[in-house]
Amino acid sequence: MTATAPSGESLWSRCGGCAALLYRKRLRRNLDVCPECGLHARLAAPERVSQLVDPGSFRPLPDRPAEVDPIGFVDVLPYPHRLAAARADTGLPEAVLCGTATIGGSRCALAVMDFRFLGGSLGCAVGELITRTAEQALELAVPLVLVTASGGARMQEGALSLMQMATVSQAMAALREVGLPTISVLTDPTYGGVAASFATSADLVLAESGARMGFAGPRVIRQVTGRKLPEGFQTAEFLLRHGQVDMVVPRHALRARLATLLAATGRRATNRPGATAPPPEVARPLPTSRTPVCDAWETVRLARHPGRPTTLDYLETTFDGFTELHGDRLGGDCPAVVGGLARLDGRHLMVIGHQKGHTTAELAARNFGMATPAGHRKALRLMRLAARLGLPVVTLVDTPGADPGVEAEEHGQAAAIAENILTLSALPTPVVTLVTGEGGSGGALALAVADRVLMLQHAVYSVISPEGCAAILWPGRTAAPQAARALRLTAPDLCRLGIVDEVVPEPDGSAADDPEATARTVRQALLANLLPLLEVPAVTLVQRRRRRFRRFGADRAGTRAGAR
Repeated sequence: MTATAPSGESLWSRCGGCAALLYRKRLRRNLDVCPECGLHARLAAPERVSQLVDPGSFRPLPDRPAEVDPIGFVDVLPYPHRLAAARADTGLPEAVLCGTATIGGSRCALAVMDFRFLGGSLGCAVGELITRTAEQALELAVPLVLVTASGGARMQEGALSLMQMATVSQAMAALREVGLPTISVLTDPTYGGVAASFATSADLVLAESGARMGFAGPRVIRQVTGRKLPEGFQTAEFLLRHGQVDMVVPRHALRARLATLLAATGRRATNRPGATAPPPEVARPLPTSRTPVCDAWETVRLARHPGRPTTLDYLETTFDGFTELHGDRLGGDCPAVVGGLARLDGRHLMVIGHQKGHTTAELAARNFGMATPAGHRKALRLMRLAARLGLPVVTLVDTPGADPGVEAEEHGQAAAIAENILTLSALPTPVVTLVTGEGGSGGALALAVADRVLMLQHAVYSVISPEGCAAILWPGRTAAPQAARALRLTAPDLCRLGIVDEVVPEPDGSAADDPEATARTVRQALLANLLPLLEVPAVTLVQRRRRRFRRFGADRAGTRAGAR
């Protein structure tokens, strides 16, 4: 029988690594690191804060975001029931603990994620809290420290959870612009949308010993590739060898290392903190859709139809000319992303899009439209080139998601997506996105942080595939049609949520039945949305784009939920 303390807590704990039986008080004194094998046990956010900050210095954010259930998600349990259970189990209102503190005497803003709360998933409330923490750092002119522990975006909030990747990233971009440092501490585990946004886009990225980080999880990679994963895959040491983190730090040294970095980098901002803040937003009604409503699962099947026009098809039929540009200038040229210079009604612009194909051979050659890190970096190079040349950018999104392969993780898939999102949030040229087929997770968002987001009538845009959602939250993948309806992934759904500005109608049947008519409609929609943006000064464009994605915080999501 295991001995227990008067409080009911066990006096002994068994290590999950070496199975050694450890005296709990000794384990606590060792910061929950096994003295036998060095395994770093996961920490709750309050414990992490107490280990990192100077005693008595932590001040939590003064308020908390509204509780949200933006799409009324129900799997085997209603989403509010899952939230209530997580709050009862953790004693926290959400999956992140935010505030200000000092570390080694240096003041900072701090956001610490807690994996116990729904897997540390990134939802509207979590995104709102971390964004407010970044805004607090900007106001106080202090560095931002992020401690991540997450399985990814919160699928129960649909595409709104996906938007949080952009919301937090643009808040970090504002800190970068005024010279305030950001530091990310990766703890075990950090995956999905968190890895592909603020966890890897910080100025300095540290990994705690034993932490695992990647865009796709090991189970997903094994299922997709059928390959055995390399020894130590996605561990902190793996990340260091592949150039994806600045350093690996054992837990006992983490506080001192952060103190050193903050002392060295935590000078005041070179510009006035509020100088780049956008003016107050004028309230506008959410866009509405007049397109006929189609069953969500049937829409998913139409979006995946091999006869749907691809990016290269649209470049031939919608635009007046196209010159393809190749390569990321770092050694790769991903075939799943095409881009280059084009003309539209006599105007030059940069067009970048995912490329699938119509036949099995074409799909395989283009990696089914799933971009590798080289594809995201090629897109990034072309976006930056467009900004230097003063050209607007049009992106065409059609991907089931970013490449989940072993090589993609080795070459920094998460960081590549994060850098695209961060760059687009501040790109000083008009950006218009059209979702033409599948808009899958972070792979789609990497091309979709835009001034105007359009969707074809039978396209879909989601934080996760219906099959993936069903496999996690339902008894099996056969519940994919049910998951598709719960995710609110159709164009009319996303228009009502304010994620999409306009639904572009398709011919009777779908775009696959009449590609020529679809091309004409797409041309009209692109011109109607792009031309007004050409008259807007670059500074105003960036301010408006940031306001757009700032609206996806928890308070606005609560408004949407109440309006259903």
